[in-house]
Amino acid sequence: INADSWGLHVRIAKLILCEVDGGSTDVDVDFHMLAKPGQNEAVMLNSGKINAALGQLMDNGEMAVNMAAAAREEKGWPSKIRDRVVEEFLFEEDDEEDEAIIESAQDKKSLELADESSSDNSEERKDENSGEYDGPFGMPGDTIYEPDDIYLGSGNGGVFYDYSETGVDNAPFKGELGPLLVDAATQRAIQRHPRVIAIGDVHGCLDELQMLLRRCDYQPGDLVVFLGDLVSKGPDSLSVVQMAREIGAIGVRGNHDFEVIRWHQAMKSGADPPVIGSEHFHIASGLSTADLKWMYSLPWYISSKELGALFVHAGFVSGIRLGKQNPRLMMNMRSILPDGTVTSKFFNNWPWARLWDGPQTVLFGHDADRGLQQYEHAIGLDTGCVYGGRLTACILPEKRLVSVSARREYFQYRRKHFD
Repeated sequence: INADSWGLHVRIAKLILCEVDGGSTDVDVDFHMLAKPGQNEAVMLNSGKINAALGQLMDNGEMAVNMAAAAREEKGWPSKIRDRVVEEFLFEEDDEEDEAIIESAQDKKSLELADESSSDNSEERKDENSGEYDGPFGMPGDTIYEPDDIYLGSGNGGVFYDYSETGVDNAPFKGELGPLLVDAATQRAIQRHPRVIAIGDVHGCLDELQMLLRRCDYQPGDLVVFLGDLVSKGPDSLSVVQMAREIGAIGVRGNHDFEVIRWHQAMKSGADPPVIGSEHFHIASGLSTADLKWMYSLPWYISSKELGALFVHAGFVSGIRLGKQNPRLMMNMRSILPDGTVTSKFFNNWPWARLWDGPQTVLFGHDADRGLQQYEHAIGLDTGCVYGGRLTACILPEKRLVSVSARREYFQYRRKHFD
């Protein structure tokens, strides 16, 4: 509030961090505003304006941003406390998200995997001596798979026939028919010019997803790319994931998808069910093994040089190369403030996509507040289907937009807007 101009000294008297139910932190700040010598009368006259200024700072989010900036500069705190305070001020949990946060060693492991996946070697397999492989054919903690494990009869759940010289005798028709049919199907798909169909946040809205694919004239050979948050809030999350896997779709990991994975990891490590009902827990409990493997395979982002496109759930920070982007921001960010602060909060005038200067076009979801967003190098496709809005797709390479209306409002939308 520019206290000096009001003739005030501001002193922080007390700051208390208190854990509350659900894993959040209450930050209780007691600060005193004292009149400078000779300024008592002026302060009294302006007390109404001072209170109004404080109220505005609370409402538009500037108080939280400034408190986070001050916490970053506080060198007397342990780094763990400092980072937690900054996180609580800048990142919000959706009102409708779980009341319970998983506190287990497996959580820490999942976050460590997230950090590792954003390094320069994010696309390389882990050291074979680590005993872990987090790719689509396994889960953290599982045995490393060898290349031949994709074949039927290998003992590790392979799904393909081996048509090599050594394995062809065990393939259908001794390998004389199978590849020919595959080649024929491939050629038919190529002749009809298969397309890429990027789809915004589905949130369990199965009926709308099926209507959208029909409106897009989806045909075998087309590739569907989901922009994250396939699950939670809507009527049938389990069927949405099953359908995505069965049509051969790929996708990126959204914040709700990530919570389902965290709950599954927690259950594998022996964590107790939540005391308060958690939708993410129930989804993780209900998914089949095949669908869980598909969920685990979702990366933070997908890059296509051929299409000149990037696919991500929430967004990117301009000026940082892809391998160094923060996975949490890629799943949660909505705004970048003028001072460079990246936040998951909705600041109406500061969408992150306004700063993205390409050259690749980013297709993203997550931001139902802003609805359909179209910038020179970014397209936002979360149009709030689960809240009674629309489900939207972008067909590449022509960048044609297609959408269908939600059948009804499945989840009441609540969010505080900042200017």
